[in-house]
Amino acid sequence: MKLSSKLTSMVALGTMVATAAAASEPIQPIRPVQSVNLAQVELGKKLYFDPRLSRSGFISCNSCHNLSMGGTDNLKTSIGHNWQEGPINAPTVLNSSLNVAQFWDGRARDLKEQAGGPIENPKEMAFSHTLTIHVLQSIPEYAIEFKQVFGVDEITIDEVTEAIAEFEKTLVTPNSRFDRWLLGEQEAITAQELAGYELFKTSGCAACHNGEAVGGTSFQKMGIVEPYQTSNPVEGRIAVTGKDADRFTFKVPTLRNVELTYPYFHDGEAETLTEAVDIMGRLQLGRKYTPDENHQIVAFLKTLTGEQPTFQLPILPPSRQDTPRPRPFD
Repeated sequence: MKLSSKLTSMVALGTMVATAAAASEPIQPIRPVQSVNLAQVELGKKLYFDPRLSRSGFISCNSCHNLSMGGTDNLKTSIGHNWQEGPINAPTVLNSSLNVAQFWDGRARDLKEQAGGPIENPKEMAFSHTLTIHVLQSIPEYAIEFKQVFGVDEITIDEVTEAIAEFEKTLVTPNSRFDRWLLGEQEAITAQELAGYELFKTSGCAACHNGEAVGGTSFQKMGIVEPYQTSNPVEGRIAVTGKDADRFTFKVPTLRNVELTYPYFHDGEAETLTEAVDIMGRLQLGRKYTPDENHQIVAFLKTLTGEQPTFQLPILPPSRQDTPRPRPFD
């Protein structure tokens, strides 16, 4: 009993030491899902994968935020209804619950508000909230599930977006190699990766890319030391605030799983991490990294890939006779 008690105390002390060490770093380990409504999660999962929430019956949330591809589509800018080119690079949905706001310009306060945007955007899913509700209400299995989950006889867009947001809260990626290092597993990363992390901190990258998500908690101007050159017309947060000072200011993207979420920046112009690190060093920090320094930082960034969400794909209930039919070529 004494030995067991002593061992328990040593383990507890080791955990406390590791936790204290992690707390002293600008980056903290991602925590597993803390608290969600499981019934809403299951309903939200169906809605996330259901293309009938779009006018074409072809585009779902997963089309641009593909959970098999790091929560994005790996395109420079996304493809919307009738093959329209989207204006901006799709940010990853993974760990998006940790963001200060949603979209590059922060126009949505939270995941629930964000979920309703693409549905009625004419360049994305090109539907309407009214038609979305008509589709869902016409499918008895959906009507019953909304009744069971929310206690409503008439579905509204409020329940739809709440369910999708609740599912998206589960899309966190804990237990990356870097998280394990933060928690005391010294062998989890290599000497080159550790050197990259130290350079990441001393160069000033961690001033914006910090916290659990390694970003996502502030808005910063793109091109502080040198102006950023792009043909993309999107101007950032000025579209929300109307303030000229916010021109070309964007939400700092998360660096979690960044090796999976190429291409980079709001316009998708940086195709590789090597290119992105070089541009960020010069434009944001006034630092020209040597090839060896760039390799070190890129090596560190790849340690931020965590455990990807895995689950059984939902089986969607079939449309009925009065369900509005898709209009993919309209």
